[in-house]
Amino acid sequence: MLIGLVGRPNSGKSTFFKAATLADVLIADYPFATIKPNRGMAYVKIKDLAAEFGKQSNPREGYVKKQWRFVPFELMDVAGLVEGASEGKGLGNEFLNDLAGADAFIHIVDVSGETDCNGKPAQNYYPGNDIKIIEKELDLWYYGILMKTWKTFARTTEMQKTKFAEAVTKQFSGLKVKEDDVKEVVRKSSLNPEKPTSWTNEQVLKFAQLLRKHTKPMLIAANKIDRPNGKKNYEKIKEEFDYPIIPCFAEGELALREADKAGLISYIPGEEAFEAKPKPQDAFRSAGHLDGAQEHKHATKFLTLNEKQKSALEKIKEILKEFRNTGVQEVLNKIILEILQYIAIFPAGAKLEDSKGNVLPDCYLMKKGSTALDFAYRLHTDIGKSFIKAIDVRTKRAVGKDYALKHMDGLEIITK
Repeated sequence: MLIGLVGRPNSGKSTFFKAATLADVLIADYPFATIKPNRGMAYVKIKDLAAEFGKQSNPREGYVKKQWRFVPFELMDVAGLVEGASEGKGLGNEFLNDLAGADAFIHIVDVSGETDCNGKPAQNYYPGNDIKIIEKELDLWYYGILMKTWKTFARTTEMQKTKFAEAVTKQFSGLKVKEDDVKEVVRKSSLNPEKPTSWTNEQVLKFAQLLRKHTKPMLIAANKIDRPNGKKNYEKIKEEFDYPIIPCFAEGELALREADKAGLISYIPGEEAFEAKPKPQDAFRSAGHLDGAQEHKHATKFLTLNEKQKSALEKIKEILKEFRNTGVQEVLNKIILEILQYIAIFPAGAKLEDSKGNVLPDCYLMKKGSTALDFAYRLHTDIGKSFIKAIDVRTKRAVGKDYALKHMDGLEIITK
């Protein structure tokens, strides 16, 4: 699964990407700081199933913090998009080619109004314009793919009685478009798939737009919500657009994750608060390890917050009080679990451990509606072919191959 970050230059995409992945990428206050796409692992935050059994997971991929498990998926940050990208302006052609394999988009919008559509300094710029520009360029991208061969394509489809959905799917073979997607879009559009030669350019564009929205769903991260006009602009775009929109403070999230990684604070992504770790002197004193003479010598071995860091964290704390969290983890969870409708499933034997004693080492993200048999095949083709039944780790109840998986299920697959 691949999620693409889209947005105009200097909107904070790279900051969001680094906050989500802690990958080493360039963050700069000028347009097109990102040229080549960056890829890294971001994480869905779910409850740790092992905690229900008084244990803690040992993930093969991802990680655990307290009672939370973080399950990885791939995130991609591409070059900023400017108006005219679908015609090759800026880094448009590269941008769109990079996005072809994405399952969904997170659109990073700078709601501060302090930079314009080209990422240059501005005053009171309306960020809703960015949403319209990105929408337009993505629609024209799909429209351009159709129009490259539309006349020949439409005529051949009618003359040879080729199924329209099948033909369109081939046309969009590199963009993860399926026949069922095309059929659903045709149904919604009220267009006649048996007479595509009768479609006007406006109707083709309408079809392209609907196909883009259906096959590349999008969520808006209203970034830089901490800036003076951030909240006001966020409220305005919420009223104007029907996309899911989440207020976001990517810079604050990045600061918290890096401080946590450095051992300066204790922070769980997506939480409403964080804790400064005790000074090393206090920790050693409480354990009886330091006297006054030794204090300075030992303190120099530990990282501590300086006054500038303390001040920055206090500002972040105030923003967290108002918005509950920085929004970054909320965006990641919503795009995977709600918009794409994936669920987390654990392969779980009776003891929850693999042969090496690792507790629930694996967790799989699967499409809602998947069955126990689908899960068996996901584990291994041979397991799917030899499937007999599955055992629910909580209830110990046996379920058959048609059992509809539920989010956070733990199943042991029994084979022949």
